[in-house]
Parts: sequence; C-alpha cells; structure tokens
Amino acid sequence: MDANLRFWRTEGQSFFQRFLLWADVLDPLLLLKSSDEIRRTRLLIQNNGKTPSEPIQNDQVFWRAVCRKQSVHPDTDKIIPVLFRAPAFLPISLPLVIVSSAQHQAKHTFFFQFVFHTYTTAFTLINGNGTAKSEEYSLEQKQIFYGLGAISYAACIGALPLVFMNRYTLKSPVMELVVKKLLPAPVLGLMSAFTVAVVRSPEFENGIEVMDRNGKVVGVSQKAGEKAVKETALSRAALFGTTFFLPAVLMHFVERAKFAKTPRALASVRMFMFTSVLAGMLPVSLSMFPQCGEIKRADLEPEIQSATEEMELFYNRGI
Repeated sequence: MDANLRFWRTEGQSFFQRFLLWADVLDPLLLLKSSDEIRRTRLLIQNNGKTPSEPIQNDQVFWRAVCRKQSVHPDTDKIIPVLFRAPAFLPISLPLVIVSSAQHQAKHTFFFQFVFHTYTTAFTLINGNGTAKSEEYSLEQKQIFYGLGAISYAACIGALPLVFMNRYTLKSPVMELVVKKLLPAPVLGLMSAFTVAVVRSPEFENGIEVMDRNGKVVGVSQKAGEKAVKETALSRAALFGTTFFLPAVLMHFVERAKFAKTPRALASVRMFMFTSVLAGMLPVSLSMFPQCGEIKRADLEPEIQSATEEMELFYNRGI
C-alpha cells in the first residue's frame, strides 16, 4: 500500500480529521514545489520506518512530506501535472464556476460550462484510481472518448433551459427565477456527478485493486470500483450543487435588503460569496468519504472472499 494511502487510513478515520488534513493539503503554496523536491519527498516517505499502528499525527515534518506527496499518484507513482493537483483545483475552478453561473445567453452558457466540465473531468481522470486495466483496448483512449462525450452532454444540458426559455419567449419573472436561479444548482451538481461516473466507468467495469491491512493486493474488484466511483460522484455533486445553490439564495436576500446598491457592489458581493462557499465546500466534499476507502469482505466477489481472511479490505478512492 502506498505510504500516502497508509497515512490517510491511519489519520483520516473521522470526517473532522479528514477535513483538517485536506485543509493542509489544499494549500496553494504546495504548487510551488519542484519535481525534484517531490521526488525527494517520495523517497523520505518510502524510507520512513513508521507503521500504520504508530502515532504520526504530531510529526510535522512527516505530515508536510505527505502534503507534498499528494503531487504523486498513489497507484501509478507518477508526478501529477501542476494544474491537476488538489491545491490547484480551487484557484482554477473558481473563475470557471463564476462565469458559468452567469446565465445570460445560451451559447455563452454552453461555452463556459464546456470549459468548466473539461477541466473538472480532466482532473477526475488524472486523479482517479489508476489500477483499472484492460487487454482489449487502450483504457486511456476510451476514458478520453467517454469524457468528451460526457463534457458535451453536460454543457448542452446546462444551456438547454436558456434555449427553451428564449425559443418560446418564456421570459416571465417566474420563468427567469426558475431558469436562472433555481435550476443551475441541481443541474450542475447532477452533471458533475455524471461526468465523474462516465470518465471513471472503467473502474467499475474492469475493477480496481483491493488490499489488506499490510498493503498486499488481494484481487481486483468491480464492486470496490463501483463504490469508489459512487462516493466520488456524490462528493462532486455536493460540492458544485452547494456552490451554486447557497450564493443564489444569499444574493436573493442581499438584493431584497438593498445591502449593495450598485451593480459593481452586487458583483463584488456575488464573487465573494462564490469564493467563500467553494473554498469552504471543497475540503468538506473531499472529506465526505475516506481517501483510503474500506469495503467489507462479504461485499466483494467470491474469488476475493476466498483469497483472504481479512474482514475489511482497502482501496484508493481517488478524488
């Protein structure tokens, strides 16, 4: 088992523990670490003699190394490109979320949501579980093909309410409230979950590796892959659904109270709300499920149940 996953399994037992750990991992300053420093960090963790049973939560040097180790994929041991590391997710996705939320013209909404889903889907693909394999085809090519289809579909669904409203000239206050205020949050949440499920579909089609407590690979499980993808899709839906919903509700009260009286002030308040909600929801969504996922032996395939006596097995959930 990768040392990083081993740390998450030991120190990330509760939601609160995982939240604190992710709050450190998401520090944008970690993006400044060079590839050489990341490689040295990987060697430091690999050579660290601590076992999962020993307390390491007070070892700040080791934890800083773990934060830097997040730049290395736990399954493939390859350095993740800078733009797709966890600390880069907030600064890159935030402006995409803000421009995607501006529901004005259908073609603009389609374009910005296409760009938004392109980034989040690429992030999902690169940070997913890397153990799914197939001998019949190139797995990466299939995932890219699926991803492009999911991105196009999600962008079309995001722009469809505006197309419908403009085509049939349904521009009453109630219709504008529904299309521009109420629909974007559930639509973006559902489409974000949809793109995760599609681009990571090979994980539940072909299975992912499951390990025992000592990190020994016991087998490849489709059920574990399904669980990993489902948890990640739910967390992504909660992240962007909440990020679109809360600012819309809060801006409604701001406008009614006339707290911000000029368009520039309203725009500033709106950007502040999106920034605050997304920054708060990102570690919350990542902490909803353990990074080192657990699954009961009884829930796995018969061949895996017969291969071990362990009652619980582990896998990399991905982000």
